[in-house]
Amino acid sequence: MTTIRQILDRKPDVYAIDPDATVLEALKLLGEKNVGALLVRKGERLVGIFSERDYARRMILHGRSSKETAVREVMTTEVFTISPDATAGECMAHMTDRHIRHLPVLEGERVAGVISVGDIVRAVMEDMRFTIRQLESYIRSGG
Repeated sequence: MTTIRQILDRKPDVYAIDPDATVLEALKLLGEKNVGALLVRKGERLVGIFSERDYARRMILHGRSSKETAVREVMTTEVFTISPDATAGECMAHMTDRHIRHLPVLEGERVAGVISVGDIVRAVMEDMRFTIRQLESYIRSGG
């Protein structure tokens, strides 16, 4: 089964923002990079995650101003992370159980990347296609 490390090898970019940046700056970066979430880092330390969901639930619904609100005020601070040695299946289970769309990957204290639910679905589908091809080959060979 595909590991998180193997998925990260295909997507090296990690987009992050400082917790003191404005929500407007975060939204601009989300749009520029065409991603749904940003890691929130103070220096090299992961302090949270800011997603489109955070924006919708903590900004729009409360009538807050994107120009005047700091990311630290609306980011998710209880961030579940995963190891790069975990499998795509393990990651999918965690994301499903916790209703998470973006999952930071930590190797020790170092941020190794971010996995999205789309990354996981692609990896699991590739694993399934491989298994199907192997089974078809086995059946054709007569077992």
